[in-house]
Amino acid sequence: MDTDLDTLATALYVTADDLLKAHPEQVPARPAVGFVERISDAELIVLAVMQAFLGYTSEARWLRYAHRHLASMFPYLPRQSGYNKRLRKLNGTMAWLASALAQHVPVATDDVWVVDSTPVECGRSRETAKRSDLAGWAEYGYCASHSRYFWGLRLHLVCTLQGLPLAWVLTGAKTPERAVLEHLLATTPALQQRPQRRRQIIIADKGYYGRDFEAGLEDAEIDLLRPARKGEKPRPGQRFFKPLRQVIESVNDTLKGQLDLEGHGGRTMAGVAARVAQRILALTAAIWHNHQANTLARRSLIAYDH
Repeated sequence: MDTDLDTLATALYVTADDLLKAHPEQVPARPAVGFVERISDAELIVLAVMQAFLGYTSEARWLRYAHRHLASMFPYLPRQSGYNKRLRKLNGTMAWLASALAQHVPVATDDVWVVDSTPVECGRSRETAKRSDLAGWAEYGYCASHSRYFWGLRLHLVCTLQGLPLAWVLTGAKTPERAVLEHLLATTPALQQRPQRRRQIIIADKGYYGRDFEAGLEDAEIDLLRPARKGEKPRPGQRFFKPLRQVIESVNDTLKGQLDLEGHGGRTMAGVAARVAQRILALTAAIWHNHQANTLARRSLIAYDH
């Protein structure tokens, strides 16, 4: 199998179309009569994934490019307003599809996960923070990794050591990381379907601490590896997992540097959520396709960004 964008788009369309037909509950509800799709949900999702790969943060510019260069692949291409509305309604569908694709990659069953959160900035001016439709969800927070304050959200991500996303959620910038991880562990099927009689390992940073929190992980047969906080005794295994801790930073860099997460341009809750889901799906689809093609660098996007 070739590793190029056209081949990935074709394989993703066939797989997504089959999955959505088998699971109609995962697509937005539509009237039984009086509505005829000119572009299917699977086609629209593939179009959105190609947009993420090719680095178009503007939907208007992307559709101009698609009308000129992709007309042979898509018999009908919507206008910008129609594309915008359909994509936001498919937010949950894209998130579900990313999870479904991840389960077709063998590394999804690895017994080591890495977890972290990263800022998703939504504005920089005071007026934006006061008047934006995101006010109340987005908030001011501090990013210790980059020593800066920001106004926006946090993307909390759980992935394998190979960088395959297994679970994610967007929260306000000040939401405690350990509370979010507890929520993901309790509500995400991909994190609950673990082989029996095998303990899971989670590698995290210093923010994932707390006696009750760690006791809950122990009850769930999960070992937490994190650096010792100030005043704590040295924790076992730090010198071994420290290099692995950089995996999640590398995944975040892929999302921001190659898939333009920080340039999402969302101005509403639905808009930001859809654009983040679009990029998580693109990253998952690349790893899934690279596995199908048996390439060594499973998280490489180089073959798909041109």
